[in-house]
Amino acid sequence: MASAARPLVKIGILSIGDMGAGLARLLGAHGFAVATNCGGRGPDTVARARAAGVELLADDRALVRACGLVLSVVPPRDAHAIARRVLAALDAEDAETPSPPEPLYFADLNAVAPSTVRDIAALFAPRAAAAVAAEAPGPRPREVRFVDGCILGLPPAPKTPAPDAPSSSSSSSPSSVADDDLAAVLEQTWTRPRIPTSGPWGLASIAGHGPRLAAVLASSAVGADVGAASGLKMCFAAVSKGFIALATQSFATARALGVLPALEAELAAVLPHHHAAAVRGVVAMPPKAYRWVAEMREIARTLADDGGFQVGGGGFDAAAELFRLVAEDTVLGQEKIGKRSRGTTVEDVAAAVVEGVAKKRKKEE
Repeated sequence: MASAARPLVKIGILSIGDMGAGLARLLGAHGFAVATNCGGRGPDTVARARAAGVELLADDRALVRACGLVLSVVPPRDAHAIARRVLAALDAEDAETPSPPEPLYFADLNAVAPSTVRDIAALFAPRAAAAVAAEAPGPRPREVRFVDGCILGLPPAPKTPAPDAPSSSSSSSPSSVADDDLAAVLEQTWTRPRIPTSGPWGLASIAGHGPRLAAVLASSAVGADVGAASGLKMCFAAVSKGFIALATQSFATARALGVLPALEAELAAVLPHHHAAAVRGVVAMPPKAYRWVAEMREIARTLADDGGFQVGGGGFDAAAELFRLVAEDTVLGQEKIGKRSRGTTVEDVAAAVVEGVAKKRKKEE
């Protein structure tokens, strides 16, 4: 059983999109309190947070005051801004807290290049050094322990048990499952993404049941240096989302040529697994396209900086432009997860992209 001597760490999540809400539900189901600040966000975000059982705090200062860990889960374009928000809140708290509480762990789980995450980590470097000056007289800033991380997979969701399946914890709530049994129970009861981390600190090192937290989040260390986990994400997304970009362009071009049905038929006959994956990815893409624009540029940066592939970012600059076109120049840009009306078939996605390309060409003439 998890020790009762120390409460579970409270976790802040910025922000509560679909992934953030899924993580909040997973954490809440296993005993961890989750909080956020929805200031400046729309009603959909507030409703999503409440539905996930997330505590809504008044501002970022209240968030860092209450939490021992903050997870940054935002589109890549917002990663720096979230880090600066947390730093500003800590600065304000320092002025009124002569004896700072335990270190705050800040885990950047965003889809950014290794060089980008190192830039973000550098923002916290002065606070990381606070531990060294612990014996110095006078007020000192709260220490921040930076965790480089990434998310591989879809948002967490409870599994639906078979009607005749025995309960894996019929006598216990999820939060009371013994740590030794937790991994096995989670495999049976939840679909979860994986959260690799790197750097000097990991989720398991957090005071307040860090090993249990790491087990719940399927988190493990993949390297000693900041940048390794983010680099893993970039290489993973280059394959997964790069494939979706290629498939979208291929389907749209085939439609423009009048051969989309023939292309799908040939793919289904010759490469059925590729075809099924392409259909799933392309149809699911429209509500996420706006997030993927910056992510493609981060992949291009990674392939250039760390892989040595300088020309055209390995094709990912073109992928960024494709997703920008989908998000800004087609009707698909209005789509939201769970509220789909367009782009629910390959044919409709291809048609909308062809129309968007035509509009773009006309503007450029």
